[in-house]
Amino acid sequence: MKNGCFDSTSSNSKNDCVNVTGPRTYHWELVRQPGPKAKASKWWTLVPYTFLEAGLQILYLVGATGLALYGLQALILTLLKLCEERLLRKSSARPVNPPVCRQSIESCNWPSVTVQLPVYNEVHVVSRLIDACATLDYPSDRLQIQILDDSTDGTTAIAESRAEFWRSQGADVQVLHRSDRRGFKAGALKEGLHQASGEFIAVFDADFAPLPDFLKRTLPAFLENAPQNVGFVQTRWTHLNEPYSALTKAQALALDGHFVVEQAARHAVGLPFGFNGSAGVWRRACIEDQAVGGWQDDTLCEDLDLSYRAQLAGWQGVYLDDVEAPAELPPQLLAFKRQQFRWAKGSVATLRKLAASVWQGGWPTLKRTAAYVHLGGYLIHPLLLLLLLVTPLLMLFGSHAYWPLAYLSLVSVGPPALYALAQRRLHPQDWMRRWARLPLLMLLGMGLSLSNSVAAWQALFGKGGTFLRTPKFNVEGSAGSWHGSGYALDLEPIVAVELTLALYAGTGCYLAAIHGQWWNLPFLAFYACGYALVAAAGLYESSRARSARLNLGRRMARPLPPKNLVKY
Repeated sequence: MKNGCFDSTSSNSKNDCVNVTGPRTYHWELVRQPGPKAKASKWWTLVPYTFLEAGLQILYLVGATGLALYGLQALILTLLKLCEERLLRKSSARPVNPPVCRQSIESCNWPSVTVQLPVYNEVHVVSRLIDACATLDYPSDRLQIQILDDSTDGTTAIAESRAEFWRSQGADVQVLHRSDRRGFKAGALKEGLHQASGEFIAVFDADFAPLPDFLKRTLPAFLENAPQNVGFVQTRWTHLNEPYSALTKAQALALDGHFVVEQAARHAVGLPFGFNGSAGVWRRACIEDQAVGGWQDDTLCEDLDLSYRAQLAGWQGVYLDDVEAPAELPPQLLAFKRQQFRWAKGSVATLRKLAASVWQGGWPTLKRTAAYVHLGGYLIHPLLLLLLLVTPLLMLFGSHAYWPLAYLSLVSVGPPALYALAQRRLHPQDWMRRWARLPLLMLLGMGLSLSNSVAAWQALFGKGGTFLRTPKFNVEGSAGSWHGSGYALDLEPIVAVELTLALYAGTGCYLAAIHGQWWNLPFLAFYACGYALVAAAGLYESSRARSARLNLGRRMARPLPPKNLVKY
């Protein structure tokens, strides 16, 4: 090397000297002007420098554009919700709750209802679920409760015991047990429908505890001055254990944004929206409509799948923002991670399945576009992962891409505004304190992007999959513990990749600093912290759960003390 140049041959020609004093690395400069040393290099140096850089920039642009669309969607939904509320205020109108029958139960002409409760290994919460449904304020002669049990542990015995108790109180409670889990949740709902007597079908997952007036608040959406093509009603989820931990508080923020703004805005302007799988009611005729096709198990989101097929067949959905349905949030990060994996895989599989039907369904272009964006919402995670992988490589090339400023301006406004509006709507007194949980939610989103990307890949290029349940622990409020439960999840090998990505993102932060690309620093820092948080929390939770189970095993194995002898 002479004066900052490689002397690649014995010749003194200028063309043999490659200047490497600029921001580009020695390796890539050598590729740009190949000499004998370049020919002896690895196979990847045979690819022209400009092709590699151009390819990376194209991938970067794809990821940035996808994130911009996601941010734009959130911003549009937020503005739609704001416009709806302003119109209501100007017209002196208020959102009206579905009317509740004020007459005696005997004189009301309520239709027959079947409440379906699909459960699988839910020892901790099945009693809470059954008791809540058995105490619904509804005529007992028109209410049937089906416990669709696929359990392989003690859940079945508990369900049978509670069902027998409520039958003795005059309730119609049945336990329908299956031993094969064929079709998972969709299969259980489908088989239960064959024995259902109700004209309307309410569905609750095991983590829910419906309020007594649930049916009388939802059924009027089908009955009183309602169009006959209303096929399903979805209510707003609330949270039994929001204050339990920082994790549950972040989940509550995300779900509030989804229901209060996203679902409400889509419904208000007539865009397609999804049934969330629980805390809703279906018209039986809609499920059994041949054009709809009933419950199907070829995706892991049978709820989203059925609701879209129903809307494509001409049925309508109704979202009731003022009807609450309390549910338990996953208190374990690994359980939340599994839930998100299933939702990501199921929604992308539904997109793959229904993409052609949406295109050919006769919907206007705007409605079709909204449907594709909605169904493909979880594809943001592969885009996030793509941007992480590409950004440090572009910095190695010395590329100064200013595209981040374009998409960050949208992404940084849309989702935060959506969550702020939701909290302002629900908690006007302390909404800012709740909205301050947003950074943690963003870190979780970054940290889960690898797991959800794997889910999206499997949905696009794989087949079906096993319905992995989200464990529930009967944790309410800020009390309770899940660590000693046999349902607590163990660590998975993917944590090693998450730690590697955390280091990779940290290296990207270093490169951004030395190259002066300060606009990339916050982006890469969130990645590094997000992956580190998810991996570290998984390691900590797994270790603590394993320790709790070992301690429990030791206590159970300890011999009982001898009984005291009675002295006379």
